[in-house]
Amino acid sequence: MERWSGRVALVTGASMGIGASVARRLVAEGMKVVGAARSIDKLLAMADELKGQRGALIPIKCDLTKDEEVLAMFAKIKKDLGGVDVCINNAGFAHNKSLLEGSPKEWREMMDLNVVALCLCTRESIASMRERGVDDGHIIHISRYAWFRLGSGLPVVVTVQISTQMYQAKKLPRISVPSSRNIVNITANFFFSMINS
Repeated sequence: MERWSGRVALVTGASMGIGASVARRLVAEGMKVVGAARSIDKLLAMADELKGQRGALIPIKCDLTKDEEVLAMFAKIKKDLGGVDVCINNAGFAHNKSLLEGSPKEWREMMDLNVVALCLCTRESIASMRERGVDDGHIIHISRYAWFRLGSGLPVVVTVQISTQMYQAKKLPRISVPSSRNIVNITANFFFSMINS
């Protein structure tokens, strides 16, 4: 981790849960961590809590479902910090309803955050790395599993970010990103199962 000291990481959904844990750890390791979330109060409190660590948490209020806010966030990162070296796409959510109870409006809300925002942050992070000649950057997608019940009571496991994984597998290798830049997808349920076993 020493080589990452002083470098810039963006963590989406940094105000709680996995995002907050990842942000805290990266700050402890000496990174400048841009914590993005809709809840700025939680991020400000966490930034105060982390003062005195090797790195720093830079809170940014950003609704990732609003393209203009995402683009403004990347412009601010470029202006203030130079750009992104590591992007951890952690923000995501699912409505707690079965497939048959859900509505197209709710599905679109999930897709806007879980797929569109993730793709936009990935695109902008890669552009930032390319612009600065960063050839060792990382993009990490944190995905979650959601259980959908089709009505028969039979659970069907699908990933909330299945479209993104398909996009990642089929499209991202075609962009000419040097091989030393890594794009990784981590499924949180399996990750935490491995840690706890």
